[in-house]
Amino acid sequence: METDYKYYFKNYDDNEIFKTLLEGVENVWDIRTNAKEYLKKEIQEKDIKENNGELLGKVTFIGNYYIGKGTKIYDGVTIEGPVYIGDNVEIKPGAYVRPGSIISDNCSIGFNSEVKAAVLQKGAKVASLAFVGDSILGKSARIGSGVITANRRFDQGNINKTESDFFGLVLGDNSRMGANSVSFPGTFVGAYTWVFPLTQIHGFIPELKKVSNKPEMYMTENTKTELKS
Repeated sequence: METDYKYYFKNYDDNEIFKTLLEGVENVWDIRTNAKEYLKKEIQEKDIKENNGELLGKVTFIGNYYIGKGTKIYDGVTIEGPVYIGDNVEIKPGAYVRPGSIISDNCSIGFNSEVKAAVLQKGAKVASLAFVGDSILGKSARIGSGVITANRRFDQGNINKTESDFFGLVLGDNSRMGANSVSFPGTFVGAYTWVFPLTQIHGFIPELKKVSNKPEMYMTENTKTELKS
């Protein structure tokens, strides 16, 4: 398994918030530790409650938060801090952004999706009805509708080498998870890899791959049956 963050994330600018999360990082999962510390020092302890975006309906705020310019937050969204949300982000109706999340510029969170203690780099997108927990998404990475990034083992033990009992997915730059796919806790996916819909993945998947479980479709004969109203 590749643990160097440079294997997954290569495309970031010096002025991006993600760059500030890389100080002292030895293993890719340390980014989440730095994110937690950043939010504690810069958002929570400074008691920041700053919204520079546009609220397009009733939005519930809990705790501390920073929201950048040009960001649009739609009706029914809940934002529970500490969180950081950058510029030009779209958060669609019913979404839930939970504590510990850093959502960089130009990202989007889809209808009724949940993001928990995750780091989304610039341009990452989460479609509708998805759960992204304790994960790190690369630049322009994509999470399809209905995707689940499972973030805790059944036995509640530590996940891989992370020394944490909560850890979801590392998804490299420009990689994507297709609709209704699932990643097991502690899954690592390299850059430019596509995980096709309805696929279950685990462990380490290198960059530049196409991944599918190849589900088979079966057909048998049927009889005419009128359906009841």
